[in-house]
Amino acid sequence: MDEHMAQTFITASVVFRQGTDILTVRKRGTSRYMLPGGKLEPGETPVDAAVREASEEVGAVLDPAELVLLGHFRAPAANEPGAVVVSDVFLSGTTIEPTVAGEIDDYRWTDAAGPLPEDIAPLLADCVIPALDALPVVPAPAAVHEQS
Repeated sequence: MDEHMAQTFITASVVFRQGTDILTVRKRGTSRYMLPGGKLEPGETPVDAAVREASEEVGAVLDPAELVLLGHFRAPAANEPGAVVVSDVFLSGTTIEPTVAGEIDDYRWTDAAGPLPEDIAPLLADCVIPALDALPVVPAPAAVHEQS
């Protein structure tokens, strides 16, 4: 490999939200928190990888048809110095009670509206949270009133 070419990881990730909090995970042997997700397996679509990784890492059961693409992002890899991660990031409306599973050592809900902890992965801090901030605010169904 050319010493000037960064190793690139193609991944898919899922954003789970509760209000302004987003679910972040820390993989075993690492120090940065990131979205649940991971590398695509051969022949796997980004949606399929996101569903598989969410199940393996936090025990989430997702319907692929309900995932919405937030964006396609590129950032320095959190845990591989000099590497780059390119990720399709999906929004999930599924409410979950996460469990630590697979290669995950810890999880936490991180307030995306407040100051971010220093141990947040670059993809999340530099790409995903700004994309979430740019989304239009849609009123919750309970806020919609029928006219008589």
